[in-house]
Amino acid sequence: MPFPLARKEEIVAEVNAEVREAVSAATADYRGLTVAEMTSMRADARSSGVSLRVIRNTLARRAVEGTVHECMKETLSGPTLLALSNDDPGAAARLLKKYVDEFRSLEVTALSVDGELLEAGQLNRIASLPTLDEARARLMRTLLAPVDALARTLNEVPGNVVRALAAVRDARQSESTGSEP
Repeated sequence: MPFPLARKEEIVAEVNAEVREAVSAATADYRGLTVAEMTSMRADARSSGVSLRVIRNTLARRAVEGTVHECMKETLSGPTLLALSNDDPGAAARLLKKYVDEFRSLEVTALSVDGELLEAGQLNRIASLPTLDEARARLMRTLLAPVDALARTLNEVPGNVVRALAAVRDARQSESTGSEP
């Protein structure tokens, strides 16, 4: 049953608002997935901060117009599952990669990160991007490495002095007792 025009406009406006907020987007052909598989994927998407939408291509094309993900417009064909990530550029790709490996019938058709259209073959590269927390941890390790090395070096100086003084003390005690160490 076709949607009334007002409902179509409402859907386009909703999806357009979501696409404008998204830092990355991915589309997939979901033909062959069961309802249970789609439900599992939707639950996982909610927990990972990814918005999943099954949307008609004509509506999706209108929804991406005027956004950074407009580059995906020409790739929209067939049954389309639209995955949008607002915070983490790799979140949508990680979700789809997990389910592409699990459900052979799911096929990624396009990826867009900050307006750059990427081929579906780039899925692994985008999915391997670190999360924000992982990137922060890596940055902190990099920034703290020189400080840690300096602290260890400075800590070794008093240790070396103490060992040298202990060796002098032992040498003087052995001289005073008249025995060789």
